[in-house]
Amino acid sequence: MARTTRETSISVELSLDGSGQAKISTGVPFLDHMLELWSKHGFFDLTVAGTGDLEVDQHHTVEDVGLTLGQAFREALGDKAGIRRFGQATVPLDEALVSVVADLSGRPYLVYELEPGQERVGAFDTGLVHDFLLAFVNEVRMNLHIDCLRGRNPHHMIEAAFKGLGRALDAATQRDPRLTGVLSTKGLL
Repeated sequence: MARTTRETSISVELSLDGSGQAKISTGVPFLDHMLELWSKHGFFDLTVAGTGDLEVDQHHTVEDVGLTLGQAFREALGDKAGIRRFGQATVPLDEALVSVVADLSGRPYLVYELEPGQERVGAFDTGLVHDFLLAFVNEVRMNLHIDCLRGRNPHHMIEAAFKGLGRALDAATQRDPRLTGVLSTKGLL
């Protein structure tokens, strides 16, 4: 999947049935780190290459990576036949504890209850995590709830969220041999 605008150029390769291998280069080191964690804990093979107008700020790059990754994820899901649809994970990292619940419902909705209490982790604007997730959720067309149950260190809180997202989506994309079609009484996701 690729996305090119006047502000960014992003390409994503994704395998949902991978081993957690990642090669990430967006020009935003903290985002690269979070995507590597997501890939590792979701067992997704992921390659992301991106350039953007970082001299303006990181927003365009972060959001466009979320959009492009979301499009790739939705495409990789196909018709969703046979997958479990729902996934959840609660992940600790030192003092932080984050709960992530995902539903590959076809209806985008984000609940983001993670307030890091600090505007930056290094050079990264922590408010961009919400923007990335909103772009991703809208493109995947999924329902996602992220709740930080406790935490003090913003790096730990955000890292636990990305690890939890990987684990929840790994569970949601698993095939269930008992299923025929999609897990919905409507017959469509």
